[in-house]
Amino acid sequence: MSASAVFVLDLKGKVLICRNYKGDVDMAEIDNFMPLLMQHEEEGLLCPVIAHGNVHFMWIKHSNLYLVATTNKNSNASLVYSFLYKLVEVFTEYFKELEEESIQDNFVLVYELLDELMDFGFPQTTDSKILQEYITQEGTKLEVAKSKVPTTVTNAVSWRSEGIKYKKNEVFIDVIESINVLVNANGSVMSSDIVGSIKLKTMLSGMPELRLGLNDRVLFALTGRDKGKTVVMEDVKFHQCVRLSRFDSDRTISFIPPDGESELMSYRINTHVKPLIWIESVIEKFSHSRVEIMVKAKGQFKKQSVANNVEVRVPVPSDADSPKFKTSTGHAKYVPEKNLVVWTIKSFPGGKEFLMRAHFGLPSVENDEVEGKPPITVKFEIPYFTVSGIQVRYMKIIEKSGYQALPWVRYITQSGGTLTAFHKVST
Repeated sequence: MSASAVFVLDLKGKVLICRNYKGDVDMAEIDNFMPLLMQHEEEGLLCPVIAHGNVHFMWIKHSNLYLVATTNKNSNASLVYSFLYKLVEVFTEYFKELEEESIQDNFVLVYELLDELMDFGFPQTTDSKILQEYITQEGTKLEVAKSKVPTTVTNAVSWRSEGIKYKKNEVFIDVIESINVLVNANGSVMSSDIVGSIKLKTMLSGMPELRLGLNDRVLFALTGRDKGKTVVMEDVKFHQCVRLSRFDSDRTISFIPPDGESELMSYRINTHVKPLIWIESVIEKFSHSRVEIMVKAKGQFKKQSVANNVEVRVPVPSDADSPKFKTSTGHAKYVPEKNLVVWTIKSFPGGKEFLMRAHFGLPSVENDEVEGKPPITVKFEIPYFTVSGIQVRYMKIIEKSGYQALPWVRYITQSGGTLTAFHKVST
């Protein structure tokens, strides 16, 4: 079972809008939600599910709103929460910013969306692209649309409309990997992993069938091939368009894609990764009146690759002032509200090494309280490169009209949060 009713509340607990789907829970029960929530907060027992008698409130907070679903049955909680987060996603697509004001300004539209998103407590059409075909923000179109609902809503392929046409048929595939590396002050890698996603921009006519092949180790083992580099993907999650039974049986990623942009899949690779940009830093304090920070950054990736828009974020003492910088490349700036120096390097070739020196004055009276030493954070993006070695081996595009289509593949590596602690030297 799913939700009996859905409410949108402001931070004081006032109901801004609600929709009763099943009528088996008294709508006045929502008055108990905010007092119970505050009571749980005071007791330090805050929980995503709050009970009042046989009624359960499942809630999330977004901006200055609470989205609450009520039920008195043994509901599938994960389904309800997925629906609440989908509500946020759809409302954000329509209003750009989901907050109290956007709800108040769009009551009619919100009710229309609530009616289409769920029926008798069960999620229905939740794809915002499909909803936008027949629920528009112009009232006149809204009335016309009621008489003709797209066949997509009743199709097995609810994420794609029929009759899509393009002059030039193309599909763009982005393989994007984020690396997360934690390095201690001694230079040892404490933890590392790779989180990846494959994103599509589909511009294909008709109702095409796509088949994607990766250098998946399990697939190669099933087919008896072990040539070339393979990867082992964990925690794989697919868009609803992927035929999971086909993937489970022979590891084929087969699907009818949504039109436009979508995330086809995400995955994690648990492997040892060295920091692609290695950071060493030294802090020197002089007579408690000034501090010098030296940071060295070295590109530990292949020389033919280039990291773009590199940001090295270096924490500094909260009482630092009078900043002076010297860099061998790029530029550094002081961000006092965050107690950071941000060193920006637009283009960082592999194998290169760069230096940044920062000089700060400190107050004459030093606070004896030792401040925590936050880590240095590095942000970057390396195009045409993946750390894991994942590869798109093929993309087959099959459509009954037999048109020719071009697949384009791009690989990007990003920092998910590469960290290193300070090396400190005091004199």
